[in-house]
Order: sequence, then C-alpha cells, then structure tokens
Amino acid sequence: MTEGPRTRLIESTIALVREQGVPGAGLATLLERSNASRNSLYQHFPAGKAELVTEATKVAGARMSAVFDRVTATGPPDQWLAALVGWWKKALRTSDYATGCPVVGAALAEAEPGVQAAAGAVFDEWNVRLAGALGDAGVPAERARALASLMVSALEGAIVQARATKSVRPLDDLEATLGPLLRAG
Repeated sequence: MTEGPRTRLIESTIALVREQGVPGAGLATLLERSNASRNSLYQHFPAGKAELVTEATKVAGARMSAVFDRVTATGPPDQWLAALVGWWKKALRTSDYATGCPVVGAALAEAEPGVQAAAGAVFDEWNVRLAGALGDAGVPAERARALASLMVSALEGAIVQARATKSVRPLDDLEATLGPLLRAG
C-alpha cells in the first residue's frame, strides 16, 4: 500500500530534521522530499510547517519510546544502556554520521516554541518511562528519576558529539562510564 501525503510529509520531516535540524528543513525541500503538494501540506497541517514539525517530533518520540520499551523489557539497566548505545552506533554508522536524533533538532528550534515544547514533552516522556523501568528494576524512585534524566541527557549529548567527530567514541565512553553507575543502581 502506498503511503498518503500526510505520512510522506511526516516521514520526510523526520528525516530532514535528523539531518539538518528544524531551520534546515525548508518548506520547499520538505515538499520535494515527500512528493507532496503545498495544498496537501495545508490540508493535513493547516498551521503549516510548524504544525508538521511538531507532529513529526511526536511521531519520532513515540518510535524511540517503543525502542526504550523493548530495551527495558529484558535484562538489567546497564544492558539497556548497552542496547541503546548499540542501536545509535549502528544508526550513525549507517548514515555516515549524517543523521542524529530529530527530537534534539526540534529542541533547538528556538524560533518555533510549539516545536520546542513538543521536544520537551518527548524528553519528559522518555525520562518517565526510563525512571519507571529503573524503579521496576529496584532502583529507589528519586534515584531512578535522576538516573533516567542522566541517561537521556548523556545519550543525546553523545549522539551530538559522535556526529560532530564522525566517531562512535563518545558513545563508547558513555557506556564505559554510565554502565557501572547503572549496575550500582
């Protein structure tokens, strides 16, 4: 089944924001990549590009939430980190370090407060999910909340550094440093 214009617009936006951030995701490029018309954009996203990028951020966030759910379903927390690091190392290498996390791109969209708020909501959701999983693994609630926030922040920062340096070393360093902390609970 062929994807409709709404889906193509969202998918193209996620890809472009992963590569160039929100400012680099120009409307003409989004329309060209999605093979959608301007009329389709405004039919599905009446508020235009900002509404599209907000929705794409939510979709990308939900997909990563599903990855977190799969990862935290088995093994101890340090293995969750290893799985997430491995997932990102593969994604970065596959794209030759050209794509990162679209939620970070949205978070940096200072000129688009709605987009930035959507990214903040995604980060909050990830923190809550990871804190809940850490709590289920026996980590006290306050410590689980702090570790979850540290895990998300450190992972996102390592992804940004890996893209900039064209190396997975920041992710390796993250795993080597945060892994023992997660084992200690």
